Amino acid sequence: MRTIYWYLHFTFTLIFTMFDMVKVKKKVAAGEDVAEFANVVASKWAMSQIKASGANIKVTGLENIPKDKAVLFVSNHQGNFDIAIFISYINKSKGYIAKAEMLKIPLLRDWMTYMKCLFMDRSDMRQSAETIVKGINILKSGYSLVVFPEGTRSKSNTVGEFKAGSFKLATKSKVPIVPVTINGSYKLMEQNNNKIKPADVFVTIHPMVEVAGLSKEEELLLPQKVKSIIEEPLKNL
Repeated sequence: MRTIYWYLHFTFTLIFTMFDMVKVKKKVAAGEDVAEFANVVASKWAMSQIKASGANIKVTGLENIPKDKAVLFVSNHQGNFDIAIFISYINKSKGYIAKAEMLKIPLLRDWMTYMKCLFMDRSDMRQSAETIVKGINILKSGYSLVVFPEGTRSKSNTVGEFKAGSFKLATKSKVPIVPVTINGSYKLMEQNNNKIKPADVFVTIHPMVEVAGLSKEEELLLPQKVKSIIEEPLKNL
């Protein structure tokens, strides 16, 4: 029953955001930047999805998020709830490097676009490279982004290989990286054959990793360094 309720809740609450979409389009027509407003609307909507799932989210390390500068959040990717968790519990306006398949979901793709999300097709190397360049420019403009460098959900506590290209977002824009560990989100859906079940999810926000001034050798080692930080809370589970 929870699964049916959740999918119905997802659909109808998303439809209701159309009222806020009217406000967004008026702001856009007036030449306003709507990213902050879109983040507020998305945060409320995403939080309602998490509550409907019965998830218990525990976050530590919020003090490691700077309020006065853009950062690149780098996180492991366990399940479909990860973006909703980021939107709801990390109170900093930000966009996401998301998979191109998200463009198939009406309204959701519009909200993500207004939040300055970018959609990457990893099967298309040229499009992926163009997306990274757009992301670098967004970060240089002072707006934060989130990337999942595994490129796909692990559906477990195992962390896959980090794609080195994702780290160009930080090394080319010179913004610091904030590593984030998500532990248990796959238990909400993926572990249950896409049925929604309550679970405890732990989110650890680690201290910033500065990238400005790194040598070429240090840049090459950066993906493994950040991965090791993210993996630490997942050891001995």
